[in-house]
Amino acid sequence: MDNETTIFGIRAIIEAIKSGKTIDKVFMQKELHGELFKELEAHIRSQSINSSYVPVEKLNRLTKGNHQGAVAQISPIEFHDIDDLVMQVLDSGKTPLFLLLDQLSDVRNFGAIVRTAECTGVNGIIIQKKGGAPINGDTIKTSAGAIFKMPICKVDHIKDAVFHMQSSGIRVIAATEKADNYVFDVSFKEPCAIIMGSEGRGINPSVLKVVDDQAKLPILGDIESLNVSVACGAFLYEAVRQRS
Repeated sequence: MDNETTIFGIRAIIEAIKSGKTIDKVFMQKELHGELFKELEAHIRSQSINSSYVPVEKLNRLTKGNHQGAVAQISPIEFHDIDDLVMQVLDSGKTPLFLLLDQLSDVRNFGAIVRTAECTGVNGIIIQKKGGAPINGDTIKTSAGAIFKMPICKVDHIKDAVFHMQSSGIRVIAATEKADNYVFDVSFKEPCAIIMGSEGRGINPSVLKVVDDQAKLPILGDIESLNVSVACGAFLYEAVRQRS
């Protein structure tokens, strides 16, 4: 973990949460007890902060400091409110193009996608509060700094973002190999949001049930799928091509 985005110690993390710092994830030692630790857990629950219980050996690898059983990663960016962002884009007169990421786990994939999104005119990226890759030094480096230019929102569940887009007149298109249509057969000319799934599972089946359309990329070789950041780039540049 990067020194500039890492804090350790139970009291230090509690104070960071109380002061309004944006916490990406808290790692807590398994089977740790005590009143202060319970207070930390309560703050994590009340703020819906992404967290996990790990062996002490992992905490020792994350920091050389006296962590007291807890290490947290602070987000280097401030997140946007999805209501405000969508309204701002609609009011601007632009044809909205949003990107929804359903629990991507690899920080480098995340960073590469942010970089491509910035290059293709995406208006904002929406991610889920829990289960996704953190924004850390590797994300920043892979994005070539685009992470500081791209508005990013967090929602409790990616379906919340789907419903919000649809209620705002924005079609939601899922990138999935389960689709019948190819990406070239789907229109990206109107306001739309593209969903990309996680590296292993793809898009959650419950999310696929509520999207407006699905599309896939043609695969001509023996490998059944592309890296998610590469696939995302193909989808975004098809949107650029259609809108040009």
